[in-house]
Amino acid sequence: MTAPTAPSSPSPTTTVPVSATAPLAAPPAGRAPARFGPVALVISAGVSVQFGAALAVMVMPRVGAAGVVTLRLAAAAVVLLLLCRPKVRGYVRADWGTVVAFGVAMAGMNGLFYQAIDRIPLGPAVTLEVLGPLALSVVVSRRLVNLLWAGLALAGVVLLSSHGGGGFGGLDPLGAAFALGAGAMWAAYIVFSARTGRRFPQADGLALAMAVAAVLSLPLGIVEAGSDLLVPSTLALGAGVAVLSSVLPYTLELLALRRLPAPTFAILMSLEPAIAATAGFLVLNQAMSALDAVAIALVIAASMGAVRSQTRKRTA
Repeated sequence: MTAPTAPSSPSPTTTVPVSATAPLAAPPAGRAPARFGPVALVISAGVSVQFGAALAVMVMPRVGAAGVVTLRLAAAAVVLLLLCRPKVRGYVRADWGTVVAFGVAMAGMNGLFYQAIDRIPLGPAVTLEVLGPLALSVVVSRRLVNLLWAGLALAGVVLLSSHGGGGFGGLDPLGAAFALGAGAMWAAYIVFSARTGRRFPQADGLALAMAVAAVLSLPLGIVEAGSDLLVPSTLALGAGVAVLSSVLPYTLELLALRRLPAPTFAILMSLEPAIAATAGFLVLNQAMSALDAVAIALVIAASMGAVRSQTRKRTA
């Protein structure tokens, strides 16, 4: 799944319409090479997330989709709690309500996404999932031009659903529904990520929300996998998924956002469906046709266009 970002930073693909406060001025002459550093960090984070998802697919035969979610969220929660050591005193009820809602969104996003990739290829799953943040972008912007981008994304989905060959064609309806549900929860994640970032310092809110998400996922993981969750090799693979899908991308994105404008960050994260398709091909042998690639490209273009039009609105 698409890695969520720390609450103090924009979330992948379309957080810009929610919290685009970074400057968009062109870099001074002679400083273009310095831009490659943060750009490389963002792309590396996307690669880490999607290859982590591919690894998760390989772990699913051992513990099922719910078991993988439990292992990932629990391991990530332990790491973040140890690193952040968040304070639990001094917050009001509204603060805790926000962080709990953030954790629920995180658990739902991860749970639905892993159910999706257990049934459909990784590339199509991420392409459908990204429609959630894109829809949020269109709603928040309230600009007619973004209806064009929504239509472009819809054209990609039509290709996805009508293609009769391999890859996108013949998608499991339940898997596609799970991916769309994950997209809706991703949109909710973006909203509560921003709210949590305003109420909690540093990444404290993220660590607490991750703990909430881990607790919520635990019963489902136990029901599906039971004692198989405690097999040492499975625990090690689950920790690998957590590092690739959560800990490492969070760190890389936070470092990148210190030097990269938020709109540029969001545009780069729009490439995740393409990265996911590549990871699915290289790791899971999930092939794509030319029409599949066109469908991915349409959704990516729609996401980039929505971000850019929102940026122009803010800088006008």
